[in-house]
Amino acid sequence: MERYSRHIALNEVGQEGQDKLSNARILVVGAGGLGCPVLQYLAAAGIGKLGIIDNDEVEESNLQRQVLYGTSSIGINKALAAKDRLQDLNPTISIQAINEKLSTLNAVPLFEDYDIIVDGSDNLETRYLINDASLITNRSVVYGAIYKFEGQLSVFNYKNGPTYRCIFPEPPRNELLNCAEAGVLGVLPGIIGSMQANEVLKIVLGIKGVLSGKLYCYNAKTSAGYLLNIEKNEQLIAQIKGEPLQEQSTTFCKTSIEEISIDEALKKEQPLFLDVRNKDEKPILEIENYQQIPLPEISENLNRINPKSEIIVLCQGGNRSRKAAHILLQNSFNSCYNLKGGAPALSAALKQKSV
Repeated sequence: MERYSRHIALNEVGQEGQDKLSNARILVVGAGGLGCPVLQYLAAAGIGKLGIIDNDEVEESNLQRQVLYGTSSIGINKALAAKDRLQDLNPTISIQAINEKLSTLNAVPLFEDYDIIVDGSDNLETRYLINDASLITNRSVVYGAIYKFEGQLSVFNYKNGPTYRCIFPEPPRNELLNCAEAGVLGVLPGIIGSMQANEVLKIVLGIKGVLSGKLYCYNAKTSAGYLLNIEKNEQLIAQIKGEPLQEQSTTFCKTSIEEISIDEALKKEQPLFLDVRNKDEKPILEIENYQQIPLPEISENLNRINPKSEIIVLCQGGNRSRKAAHILLQNSFNSCYNLKGGAPALSAALKQKSV
């Protein structure tokens, strides 16, 4: 009673509402910039079961915005580190840490164990996968996205409402840079992530005004926001529900790109390091078997790449290299890896190795 006294004092919540929160099961996909504030506020609110799925480790560059972690968390899996911090915040709730990447194999059975899915991902592959799996399992998705100084928020598939694909039916040809490549204002994930947590609480408590059928856009520079209406695409939704998840129409969901750590990459015998950044990007890399072909030029220069090599594709943050690896796999380059941490992490490892 003492822990949740401020909730219980609200007419819209009360003891009945707090009981609803304690019985709710929420899965947060991604424990990064958006996932951290979502997890903190949902744990503090008394959500009965919190699931966290993330296979990344905490890096020093995360601490600028992922304030759930501290310096002592560096090198620890994010799901496990988040669980450790959240149990101290609220030891009365159940927290499931899943050190895995969301995939076509685990998404549907995992979603079936939860009531609401929170999209805290940072790449298009996962967003489309979340969308399609939520339709198959009939789960609502609380969506958030951030880019530089701008954020987006919506609730998809709420009471059979519009979905992510109703706005973006297919992945764009040219994927936007991620936070590592484009940068992001440190407080922005906290703003959008807190709004995502708010939408979760509204859904669980039955409060009117859930952000379904609308996309909220926020600008951190001006503190201005506006709403866009989303039109439901009934035909597309029916098509997705009628197909197995592995056969969905996006190539992102058809092909799985294997990721490789810096340590694993440097232990390989003469791999080809394929840098798909633009040629003016830093840091500049000096390593054997290095080749640079910017992502927009990959398809036209496949003949320059040795198909017999083990190819480790890298960029500044991971999005462009993942897309380049897809292109290579689709053109019979069968041994491709996406380098975790990208060029900055590789440059740091090379400098440390030379000392």
